[in-house]
Amino acid sequence: MNENTPSPAAVRRVACIGAGVIGGGWVAHFLARGYQVTAWDPASGFEAKLRRLVDAAWPALMELGLADRASRDNLVIAPTLEDAVAEAEFVQESAPEDLALKRDLLARIDAATPAGVVISSSTSGYGMTEMQVDCPTPQRLVVGHPFNPPYLIPLVEVVGGERTEPWAVQWAAEFFEVAGKSVITMDREVPGFIANRLQEAIWREALHMVANGEATPAQIDASITEGPGLRWPLLGPCLTFHLAGGEGGMAHMLDHFGPSLKSPWTRLEAPELTDELRDAMVQGCEEAADGRSIAELVADRDRAVIAVMRAIDGVRNGKP
Repeated sequence: MNENTPSPAAVRRVACIGAGVIGGGWVAHFLARGYQVTAWDPASGFEAKLRRLVDAAWPALMELGLADRASRDNLVIAPTLEDAVAEAEFVQESAPEDLALKRDLLARIDAATPAGVVISSSTSGYGMTEMQVDCPTPQRLVVGHPFNPPYLIPLVEVVGGERTEPWAVQWAAEFFEVAGKSVITMDREVPGFIANRLQEAIWREALHMVANGEATPAQIDASITEGPGLRWPLLGPCLTFHLAGGEGGMAHMLDHFGPSLKSPWTRLEAPELTDELRDAMVQGCEEAADGRSIAELVADRDRAVIAVMRAIDGVRNGKP
């Protein structure tokens, strides 16, 4: 960090490098949050596609609520990458998942971006350690992994690489929160980060089941949308299993159902349920519950499931 690094709340100018589905989604999100956005992409004719994407996203963003100064007129198309980042106070890169391309592009961005400005990558799986190798000032580069569409899904996973300095990770996390995102600041790098690894586990098991004639895609989707998926928006899988233990919570659930980890319910290999793992899960769920009792969590879950079911029914039946 240096004297040129703005506070996260003071940022007004954002550069988006790469303007495909993810990059364009970032552009729409930042515009809706009131930022001045400069975009660049090497593809010919990208401006028309980008503006169509922003226009398509705008009704949803209006429904969510636009920030002060939000306007599609705040989008500027830069002729070069260097022009795009010249006055940026934050940079979000969203190039395709090609490691050589990412390394080269981030090095170019780093060389052209004003000193002290944080640079974030939308990579879905690469660690910043392997992407920042050619960067002249790698200490300011972080991963800011969004979810599609970035203008609608709030989660961003933030993590640095081995050469990233802690201030950059903290700054990026604070900036994304100011920009209206829900942030997970990861403790360490792991390929695919957190949410993609969980998504990938379900996806791979789904492919196994279809390949073996055990289920159809329609059955797989219904098993989530009509089952556990209804519980996850509020509590997630860990607190859901915490409630599966009844009044004993996660401790009782693991003690009672722990042996089923060795049952052939998935192709994934389960870890050994050591005392350390058990205690980490119990303590983690207590922290996530944040003082709420099992009865309170159950009541919250039930209200949330009813709200989700009613909202889905309204969408299916065309109700406002």
